[in-house]
Amino acid sequence: MKQLLSINHFFWKYRWRLLLGILFVVLTNYFRILAPQLTGYVVNTVVHQAEASGNTGKPVVNGANDKNYDLLVQGIITVFDRQASLGKRILFSGITLLVVALISGFFMFLMRQTIIVMSRHIEYDQKNGIYRHYQRLDMGFYKVHQTGDLMNRIAEDVSRVRMYTGPAIMYFINLAAVIGFSVFFMLKSDPVLTLIVLAPLPLLAITIYYVNTIINKKSERIQGLLSDLTTNAQESYSGIRVIKSFVQEKAMFGFFKQNSTAYRDNALSLAKTEAIYFPSMALLIGLSTLLTIMAGAFRVLDGSVSMGTIVEFVVYIQMLTFPVSAIGWTASMIQRAAASQKRINEFLHTEPRVSNSTDAVSHTLLGGIDFRDVSFTYPHTGITAIKDFSLQVRPGERIAVVGRTGSGKSTLAQLLLRTYDPSSGMLLYDGVPATSLRLEELRGQISYVPQDVFLFSDTVAGNIGFGVADANGERVRQAAVQASVHNEIEHFSAGYDTMIGERGVTLSGGQKQRISIARALIRKESPIVIFDDCLSAVDARTENEIINSLYRYLQDKTAVIITHRIFSLFAFDRIIVLDEGRIAEQGTHEDLLHLNGLYAKMYERQQEETTG
Repeated sequence: MKQLLSINHFFWKYRWRLLLGILFVVLTNYFRILAPQLTGYVVNTVVHQAEASGNTGKPVVNGANDKNYDLLVQGIITVFDRQASLGKRILFSGITLLVVALISGFFMFLMRQTIIVMSRHIEYDQKNGIYRHYQRLDMGFYKVHQTGDLMNRIAEDVSRVRMYTGPAIMYFINLAAVIGFSVFFMLKSDPVLTLIVLAPLPLLAITIYYVNTIINKKSERIQGLLSDLTTNAQESYSGIRVIKSFVQEKAMFGFFKQNSTAYRDNALSLAKTEAIYFPSMALLIGLSTLLTIMAGAFRVLDGSVSMGTIVEFVVYIQMLTFPVSAIGWTASMIQRAAASQKRINEFLHTEPRVSNSTDAVSHTLLGGIDFRDVSFTYPHTGITAIKDFSLQVRPGERIAVVGRTGSGKSTLAQLLLRTYDPSSGMLLYDGVPATSLRLEELRGQISYVPQDVFLFSDTVAGNIGFGVADANGERVRQAAVQASVHNEIEHFSAGYDTMIGERGVTLSGGQKQRISIARALIRKESPIVIFDDCLSAVDARTENEIINSLYRYLQDKTAVIITHRIFSLFAFDRIIVLDEGRIAEQGTHEDLLHLNGLYAKMYERQQEETTG
């Protein structure tokens, strides 16, 4: 339950809606509580007239009733003469009950418009807060947490918390009001009969406590299984082409069915547990009604109470039926919300490893990069990707980083973007430590093409202009021309307005890479450009076209081009050869060939593959 304390600030934010909702709950039940008293009045009047033939039909007014009830009864007597027929009095009493019910219903409407609407506002704020926090978390977080689990926490878990901030709160206040009013007037009317009627309540409390302890444990288990199920489905949808290519539909369905079965079995187990509660509540309510009638009958016979009081108590019991039976439902919602909020808090309390320092400064990059004895170990695997790496890049210099797979090339790009911070050593831009720069401003001044291309389910133009606020049609077209993808876009069904499927599923690998390149090229103001092996899916002719465009684009820019291929036609100022996270060789293309080392062997192997 302590997990729910973390959302109390939302109640303070919407305190006026909550306070008004509480007021409307009280008013709703205040007018509802007049119904049993009016019913008791009618029954007493009928019984009195039946027993005393020829009597004036003077109504029996119970002194224990509410003052407003007395006013209503006196109103009936005033409107109708004391000699009025019994039928007319009952008719007017019925009309009065209808009016009271309408007033109660009106306040009930206002009650839902305040408390339930408040819960929707809290749900909106909470989802936005979680999504905003997700955006702050570093890449290491996303390496160890699955997308389906993230989706489930922001969707299903938040929805369950909303059931606490809305319906559960409303029903709990309603329960307190109904029980408070009912018990108060029951005690005023007949304390002994009240104690008899309420005798099953301790047993009810024990049952609620026991059942809800079980519900809480099972709810946490179910939410975890739902996350697994969502992750399984999400990965299957994203990798559908791989699944179909390897004819693994049956195997993937088997995994999904296994997760689905586990979720179903646990959900059914929870449903059975909850199913025990509601019949138990009905039994206890029925027992209270039976006790009321039996004990009341004996007290009527000895003249302690009137028949109207017994009917009044029965109506009280019926009014208590839903609120009391809703105790378990409300408690279940609260327990589920607590389990869900615990899962939400796990992520909300996770602080990003990479963030702005307290003294972060703004700095316009000039293009200078300086690695000083940098080493980096991935926290989630313990693999050291970069070891004692030192490199100084001058503004406007074009650097190629080559090496075998796993040599640490892409890790350098991640360090430059500061998606990770070095485990040791220091990275500086223009002599300023990267950790001292504002994170958003640093990344905003770097154009980056990732190795793993990701396209959004948007138009072609929307994907190219993704990182630019004023991406007009001409800028988008120029970037596409430079990336050698303009002609192909023109042949799409709607040109630049063609919708791309999820993750670019409707495009070829080369088209996706070139659109990703265009997305970087449109940011002409970026002084630093990082290309991470972004030409692996294009043919040689297209590769040469892109290289020629890049040569013009990269004038006066610092470029770090990471590749497993050697671009002999591109005049790099320096080529860095990585091997097991260290610089094995560096120099120009000709210098490295003369060394006849690792670079020369890579170039020779590439030439053999090309000619072969």
